[in-house]
Amino acid sequence: MSTSMGGGTAERTAGRVDGRVDGRVERGNQTRRLVLDRTMDIASVEGLEGLSLGRIATELKLSKSGVFALFGSKEELQLATVRAAVDVYSEHVVRPTRELPPGTARVWALCSNWLAYSADRVFAGGCFFYAVSAEFDARGGPVHDAIATARDDWVGYMERTVDKARRAGGFVAELDVPQLAFEIIALMESANAQSVLHGDEVAYERAGRGILYRLRAAATDPDSLPELPELTGARTVRAVRAVRTQMPERTSENG
Repeated sequence: MSTSMGGGTAERTAGRVDGRVDGRVERGNQTRRLVLDRTMDIASVEGLEGLSLGRIATELKLSKSGVFALFGSKEELQLATVRAAVDVYSEHVVRPTRELPPGTARVWALCSNWLAYSADRVFAGGCFFYAVSAEFDARGGPVHDAIATARDDWVGYMERTVDKARRAGGFVAELDVPQLAFEIIALMESANAQSVLHGDEVAYERAGRGILYRLRAAATDPDSLPELPELTGARTVRAVRAVRTQMPERTSENG
C-alpha cells in the first residue's frame, strides 16, 4: 500500500516537474526561434560577423545571460544561424518540388522557386548563402565549413535533379549535367546580386529567360517548358511586366 501511494505521489510530482520543465523548454525554443529569425536577417545584410550575443539581447530586449545560455558563444550563434537558414531555404526552394515527378518541369520549378525566394526577400538581404559565402569564402574554421557544406549540398541537389530529369528522358542523354547546373545557379545568383546591389527587379525576369533558354535547348521536348518565365511574387511579377512592356509587339509580318 505504501508503495502504491508512494508511486502515485511520485507520478504526480513528476508530472508537475515535467510540466515546469516542458514550459521552460518551450519558452527556450520560442526565444531561440525569435533570436534566429533576427540573426538570419542581420547576417543576410551585414554578414555573420555582424552578430553578437549582446547586440541580439539589446535589440530583442532579452537578457544577455539568457541569450548566452541558449548559444554559448558568437561562433555557436553563427553556426545556429546557418543551420536555421538552411531550413528556411529548403522550405521555400526545395520542399515544394519534392512531390513533382522527375523531369524538366521539376527542374524549372526548382529554379522558379529560387528566383521567387530571392526576389521576395525571404531574407532581408536577398539570398542568405550568397551573402555569407562572400564573407567567409577565403577563411577557415567551423563557420566557413558549415557554409561550404550548405552550398555543396545545394549544388549537389541541383545536379541530381537535372540528372534525374535526364534519366527520365526529359533531357538529351549526352547532357553535361554539372555544366548545366553550374550555368543555372550562376544565372540565379547573378540576378540576386543585381537586384540587391542596384534594386533591379528586372534581373529576375532576365535570369528566368536565360535559364529557360538553356533548359529548352537541352530538353528532348522543348515544349514541355514555357518559352517565357511565369514567376510568382510581387517583385518578380513587376519585373515580368517591366521587361515585356519593352519587348516589341509581334505583327503579322514578323510573326
